[in-house]
Amino acid sequence: MESEQLFHRGYYRNSYNSITSASSDEELLDGAGVIMDFQTSEDDNLLDGDTVVGTHYTMTNGGSINSSTHLLDLLDEPIPGVGTYDDFHTIDWVREKCKDRERHRRINSKKKESAWEMTKSLYDAWSGWLVVTLTGLASGALAGLIDIAADWMTDLKEGICLSALWYNHEQCCWGSNETTFEERDKCPQWKTWAELIIGQAEGPGSYIMNYIMYIFWALSFAFLAVSLVKVFAPYACGSGIPEIKTILSGFIIRGYLGKWTLMIKTITLVLAVASGLSLGKEGPLVHVACCCGNIFSYLFPKYSTNEAKKREVLSAASAAGVSVAFGAPIGGVLFSLEEVSYYFPLKTLWRSFFAALVAAFVLRSINPFGNSRLVLFYVEYHTPWYLFELFPFILLGVFGGLWGAFFIRANIAWCRRRKSTKFGKYPVLEVIIVAAITAVIAFPNPYTRLNTSELIKELFTDCGPLESSSLCDYRNDMNASKIVDDIPDRPAGIGVYSAIWQLCLALIFKIIMTVFTFGIKVPSGLFIPSMLAYYHHDWFIFKEWCEVGADCITPGLYAMVGAAACLGGVTRMTVSLVVIVFELTGGLEYIVPLMAAVMTSKWVGDAFGREGIYEAHIRLNGYPFLDAKEEFTHTTLAADVMRPRRNDPPLAVLTQDNMTVDDIENMINETSYNGFPVIMSKESQRLVGFALRRDLTIAIESARKKQEGIVGSSRVCFAQHTPSLPAESPRPLKLRSILDMSPFTVTDHTPMEIVVDIFRKLGLRQCLVTHNGRLLGIITKKDILRHMAQTANQDPASIMFN
Repeated sequence: MESEQLFHRGYYRNSYNSITSASSDEELLDGAGVIMDFQTSEDDNLLDGDTVVGTHYTMTNGGSINSSTHLLDLLDEPIPGVGTYDDFHTIDWVREKCKDRERHRRINSKKKESAWEMTKSLYDAWSGWLVVTLTGLASGALAGLIDIAADWMTDLKEGICLSALWYNHEQCCWGSNETTFEERDKCPQWKTWAELIIGQAEGPGSYIMNYIMYIFWALSFAFLAVSLVKVFAPYACGSGIPEIKTILSGFIIRGYLGKWTLMIKTITLVLAVASGLSLGKEGPLVHVACCCGNIFSYLFPKYSTNEAKKREVLSAASAAGVSVAFGAPIGGVLFSLEEVSYYFPLKTLWRSFFAALVAAFVLRSINPFGNSRLVLFYVEYHTPWYLFELFPFILLGVFGGLWGAFFIRANIAWCRRRKSTKFGKYPVLEVIIVAAITAVIAFPNPYTRLNTSELIKELFTDCGPLESSSLCDYRNDMNASKIVDDIPDRPAGIGVYSAIWQLCLALIFKIIMTVFTFGIKVPSGLFIPSMLAYYHHDWFIFKEWCEVGADCITPGLYAMVGAAACLGGVTRMTVSLVVIVFELTGGLEYIVPLMAAVMTSKWVGDAFGREGIYEAHIRLNGYPFLDAKEEFTHTTLAADVMRPRRNDPPLAVLTQDNMTVDDIENMINETSYNGFPVIMSKESQRLVGFALRRDLTIAIESARKKQEGIVGSSRVCFAQHTPSLPAESPRPLKLRSILDMSPFTVTDHTPMEIVVDIFRKLGLRQCLVTHNGRLLGIITKKDILRHMAQTANQDPASIMFN
């Protein structure tokens, strides 16, 4: 991708013309989402060019040796719309890179002409840093707003602060002098709904009223969220990461990163989290940050007019999203590199780092949790871990891998059923049912009643003398001679055992509900499951290693490692996940346990299937995404995959100078292909180039308006020189300037293993297949995806965009 694409026409060598003459290869994807046979094939430029046939690959030069035609052969008067893309199409990475180089050369050539041109040059050079700065500022501010609003609305389900309605429960009791150590969350200023409605703070009537109000608010928030999504921004639902991965690979989904999606996603994410549904806000925060990056990129022509450059901003924005979601700026950069980005040059790494830094700084300045941290569940552990603990850490990794494999299969099965049954036609009803079941079951259990961040904080935090949680209900021996702060030596009280049972029930409930919640029509990220660790120093394994009275193990560490293992099993992230959790805890010494658990969870999960949850949803939705992690090992050739196949009708092609405007318009109207090969003649089948359907339509419309004498019988000429025509003939229409003169080609004997690799590394959408210089067919990205599905015994029709 970074290799220079603008080579002279006379250059050739025994190689695939992928690397040097790769050019605009518009994917022949039906814009309306209609399933079709891609019979129109793009063509390699075999017009009187030197052709060298190697063992398997053909290198052709487009045009004559002395041709000075540029790869982006623009019209004398550029036509607005030529070179742009329709919805649900894939961008041409090579053409976009060439456009950017041409723009850069033009600016550099003018910057010494005047002070104004020099200023424009500096503005262009700094626009990349400006756009990621604005993205980081907006991402941090929105994340802080979402955190504050979600906390307030979560507590609104239980009561309200009379002294200041905008305070949540914790803030309401901060200034109260009537709280006690054991009941620090109770103060006169905070009133439950039972106290306000029936005037009772305790008793069965109070419990039932609070139960009813909890369900009422949960259903209200969920209904409002799904209604806003359905009416104003259907793209605001779900996690957003599968679609962002697809967009970053070059696919265009208009409106997915627009201002309406940003506004509705921000509001409904607050509502969805506050409703108590079993979901997290981490994934949707990445979507929110990418919306900010997309909107700000339109302020700078360098990015607004170039889809490939815009994706560099989106990569930096995704890093900023993870930075504010987990409070992990470096982990965000690694997440963007490892998980979502398709094309990640070095300058994008620097800008991603800067965007994550700015976003984290803004969130820290807002301080939404009042703890001077970026997240609610930041913890610090100082107790060292022992070698024998690697065994339980690996067991946690095994559990995480099994959980990940189960979750992916169960969730995808449910989502597929939702798509194929009538149940999927009623998204509002589905959200209401899931929210009602969640609220009814969650209220009796204090651990399921907590929102995700508070629950993780509860489990990550170690017991100490200032903790009032049931998990820290250890009995004090008042007759003991030593200080009772040594919790490891104290026997567990009844609160610990009841908390363990409640947590076990909460784990089962969260596992089941998350399967049905992830993918409903509200913003929904992944719930981060956590583990509870309990031990006693008299157990055999601890007797051998632990000194009496010493803090032998850290239960919160097991919760953290378990959470990382489960998240790794679901997403199959490795390096970025370890760094994110490391930044959460600030403990370098726990890197080895985290690495052991995360790698084990990945290995165990991969044993059941190599797809993570995001890749599985990409495949379920039929997005044209070539995953670089997948291996293609089948010994097929390009001729086995190309279209047209045997018994298929021939390719729809244009000839160089034998067709009229009416002929071309009829072909456009009768087919749904997005591009047409241009050949010298039907007999020779030698290629001249490739013309995009969109560019042809726009150019003909523009010519009818601006040029006199262009009629239906006007001859269309794609050649460099117009052929001699009878005197009475109407004026010809020259369209060579919209022609791609160097489409990518391989021979029919090229192994598909190499073709797939080229598609991945160059971001191609299709290439043409030739034999001895004659056009045979075309291979598009969707042909490759269908072929890979067939070799994996899957339904190839499922690869189409739905």
